[in-house]
Amino acid sequence: MKETWIAADDTLVLWGIIIIVASISIVLEQRFKWASRISGAIIALVIAIILSNTGIIPTESSVYDAVWSVIVPLAIPLLLFQINLKKLFRESGRLLLIFLISSIGTVAGTTIAFFMLKDHIPMLDKMAAMFSASYIGGGVNFAAMAAKFETPGELVSASVVADNLTMAVLFVVLIIIPTMNFFRKRYKTPHIDEVESRAGKNENLAKSYWKPKSISLLDIALAVGLAFTIVLVAKKLSEYFDKVIPSGDNVSFFWNLANGLFGDMYLMLTTLTFLALLLFPHFFERLQGSQEIGTYLIHIFFVVIGIPASIPLILQEAPLLFVFAVTIVIVNVTISLVFGKLLRFDLEEIMLAINANAGGPTTAAALAIAKGWQNLVGPILIVGTFGYIIGNYVGTVMGLWLGSFL
Repeated sequence: MKETWIAADDTLVLWGIIIIVASISIVLEQRFKWASRISGAIIALVIAIILSNTGIIPTESSVYDAVWSVIVPLAIPLLLFQINLKKLFRESGRLLLIFLISSIGTVAGTTIAFFMLKDHIPMLDKMAAMFSASYIGGGVNFAAMAAKFETPGELVSASVVADNLTMAVLFVVLIIIPTMNFFRKRYKTPHIDEVESRAGKNENLAKSYWKPKSISLLDIALAVGLAFTIVLVAKKLSEYFDKVIPSGDNVSFFWNLANGLFGDMYLMLTTLTFLALLLFPHFFERLQGSQEIGTYLIHIFFVVIGIPASIPLILQEAPLLFVFAVTIVIVNVTISLVFGKLLRFDLEEIMLAINANAGGPTTAAALAIAKGWQNLVGPILIVGTFGYIIGNYVGTVMGLWLGSFL
């Protein structure tokens, strides 16, 4: 790994930088209209890209792993505590359909990108399996396809670099599209309208949305304590079911489905949180502060998303793989927007479906949170997790089929 000004094992300084960048992004979003329009999430992500690409901070560190393994799981129940369950179940069915349409966009994009570049990138069938599985599911599907098709390590590393930069660019695009009049005029935007209804269009929407409220020390203790309890129980339960429920190529679709449903920590986390909301609705209605704490944690997550997007590494190691990944994403976005328009989906639903395909349910939930679309956070977590289940099947089929053309 390239030497940087701050070492990868300088954990206190790296934590400090991540927290400071997240805080700055929120302050700018709340103080300035221009920052509110592009969102604190983009500001956090862009600052992180600058820091990592100028050699100030490393692109890999155990600190970033801790954000994925601790901060993200903790943020999810904190944000779900404020969800309206009636709206959640009503919205999930619609999101599943646009998610599946977006998945078709991934398959089409992978196919087009493969035939464009198959004579220029070695073993592109293996890359196609990895990217198609990942851009429907997530990193776990990427790793599974890399192992299944025995992809050489150097190609896997180059693919990861290309994927990181592509995802960083895509997140920026998905956050900006809902602010553009071209799309606002052509698609329904009920969730954006709801956010704007809390303030005049010329006011700072972020500042208006996050108005001060009464939060006690007891609220903070209950919110954080309960969130950690749910995370720990979800982790242990999902690990148990992952061990006892068989999965893999040698077992039936039913068992793989069951393992994907019960053995996935994020789905278990969501399920347990919903169960708590159903059992104790009045308690969570009165609980203050969970949304604010969870949103702050998500801004930390956006900082970490931007850090691995190493532009020099792309230019040195994987320029054509970056083109391959970008082509898949462009086709996905195009198909999702076209069919989303034809089937009268909301613009917010389309953006989250694309994000859930390319970046997984956690990043899609982060987008919903960053934009203030609170009632879509739970549904996209549920729907996005479905991609983990089908991703390996799609990746396997794509790898075997496209491999016949080499």
